[in-house]
Amino acid sequence: MNTMNTMNTVSTLTPDVTLEQAGTALLDDPQPFDPLDYSREPPPGYNLPILPHHVSPGRLERVLRAGRFAVTTEIAPPDSADPEEVYERARVFEGCVDAMNATDGSGAHCHMSSVGMCSLLTRKGYAMVMQVSCRDRNRIAIQGDVLGAAAMGVANIMCLSGDGVQSGDHPEAKPVFDLDCMSALNIVRMMRDESRFLSGRKLTSPPHVFLGAAANPFAPPYDYRPLRLAKKIEAGAQFVQTQYCYDVPMFRRYMEQVRELGLHEKVFILVGVGPLASARTAEWIRSNVAGVHIPDSVIARLKGAQNPKQEGIRLCVDIINEVKEIEGVHGVHIMAYRQEQSVPEIVERSGVLGGRVPWHPGLVKP
Repeated sequence: MNTMNTMNTVSTLTPDVTLEQAGTALLDDPQPFDPLDYSREPPPGYNLPILPHHVSPGRLERVLRAGRFAVTTEIAPPDSADPEEVYERARVFEGCVDAMNATDGSGAHCHMSSVGMCSLLTRKGYAMVMQVSCRDRNRIAIQGDVLGAAAMGVANIMCLSGDGVQSGDHPEAKPVFDLDCMSALNIVRMMRDESRFLSGRKLTSPPHVFLGAAANPFAPPYDYRPLRLAKKIEAGAQFVQTQYCYDVPMFRRYMEQVRELGLHEKVFILVGVGPLASARTAEWIRSNVAGVHIPDSVIARLKGAQNPKQEGIRLCVDIINEVKEIEGVHGVHIMAYRQEQSVPEIVERSGVLGGRVPWHPGLVKP
């Protein structure tokens, strides 16, 4: 994973200084250890030390466990084998997000793989959330990908069932669905905590990963949604990113039920938000994207705007400022498909980071 100069503790990594020793030295340094002090990290491409009571060496877990409000986003994979296209897309988010989700065949459309995206970006030091869809892989492939991802420095894995192939550009493809998101979470948790495959065969080194899942408070039956979240937590989810939130009152009701069950103390909840380009776009999403709820009032607001695209950004900022005050909300997940350039503006205008600057390669001193 990443980091910069480690100052007095580990100024350079040499053949006589292992990564494990470097991490131990950082933790044993008599100076107070700030998990968000980037000046004391190893170079990009090397794992950070795993802090006490953490399961991963990743920055996302550090930010959340430090009580900071986290910001994540999605990076769209290119229809290309050119790594520079990946780097260009990542640079848009520098300094404004704590981690980027590498999507895995989102919408059942074929793009560069999430494993490939993470391989390219972790070597640069970016914090990645690797999405794993059960639609395209069986349990053998998923377990192998988890080990490979962890070896590359991926510290966050998000298990998803996956969209049906009929919704994508290869409807003739054969879906796998050997597992669903719950069983995938359970298997990865087992690999990490029990150091073994599902078959029982031992691992010589387990994957140290922070486990995530998706949640949709806006799909019926609404009273069941908190119970489904509880099942994902039981399966191993430590953080969740929700579907787009455009109905804050509905989300407040969901969070009331979540708090009644005590789930807000067991999982980190990041609320899905995103800008809408126009009323027409909003209507299309509402009609064609399963699980997305957009109230009439939102569409009316966009219709009445002189500049709908800017109004969509203002709407996103307004929603962030509302949800961040809800008890049990630990961050936001900004999904700005084809509007990625708006993410820095949204983060800045919302003030959601409170002046904090997330790590990015530009912070690394030569």
